[in-house]
Amino acid sequence: MEVRSLPVPDGLAGERVDAALAKLLGFSRTFAAEVAAEGGVTADGVVLGKSDRLVAGAWLEVAWSPREEPTIVPVAVPELGIVHDDDDIVVVDKPVGVAAHPSVGWEGPTVLGALAAAGFRVATSGAAERAGIVHRLDAGTSGLMVVAKTEGAYSALKRAFHDREVDKIYHAVVQGHPDPLAGTIDAPIGRAPGASWKFAVTADGKPSVTHYETIEAFRYASLLEIHLETGRTHQIRVHMAAQRHPCAGDAMYGADPTLSARLGLTRQWLHAMRLGFVHPSSGQWVEFESTYPDDLQHALDVLRDA
Repeated sequence: MEVRSLPVPDGLAGERVDAALAKLLGFSRTFAAEVAAEGGVTADGVVLGKSDRLVAGAWLEVAWSPREEPTIVPVAVPELGIVHDDDDIVVVDKPVGVAAHPSVGWEGPTVLGALAAAGFRVATSGAAERAGIVHRLDAGTSGLMVVAKTEGAYSALKRAFHDREVDKIYHAVVQGHPDPLAGTIDAPIGRAPGASWKFAVTADGKPSVTHYETIEAFRYASLLEIHLETGRTHQIRVHMAAQRHPCAGDAMYGADPTLSARLGLTRQWLHAMRLGFVHPSSGQWVEFESTYPDDLQHALDVLRDA
């Protein structure tokens, strides 16, 4: 058990407990929330919850048990497709149920673990458990990811993603029919109040921009092509749900369970379809494309036959 005791700095007065611990002790917001949920945060002897606000000058005491850092465990994932491989990068077609990298609480397969099992060596830049990762897909989202194999490629790709110089094209089936059929959603995204793993459109969130266009309309749903200008966690899922058109199958963000069952979906209908960027070594623009996995194609077939 580790313990820290200190007065609340004036600059953190009014801050939420989880946000303040992230700044004071370097915790992730998620871990800070877990510490608070276990009764590990007190101010002047009063136990605080993660969303309570701090008072300047109060005596803060934080007690927690250090947890083991996630590590890359080589585990073969036969369904992981290798779309492109050269000295600098490897582009993979990630199946559903595979996380980008290890994280606390995730016990399933990862892209990095699958690459390690297949004998790939990736860049060592970044946190040890995220080596070579320059962007991520949710475990429940399938499609294209690029992983850096060299330090130079890592730096170049991180900069390109940060500067919005990467084309990220997704296809999504959403409930209903967006109006207008094509448009832009410009709405900030932050953590949903009272939720550790869910996000929402919030006034104090990070700027988030999603462009969409309807490719095909069905009786109960629409197939969209989506271009991400920014890359926030759950961005497409949050923005479409905020428009009352959640991704089909996306129970977390309000999808109709009856429609999900009819389509045979156990996850959100969302696929990273195309990925384009300047190659970090050649300087040439490269673009890669994927195809729908079987579960998403089946759902489309059901919609077309309805």
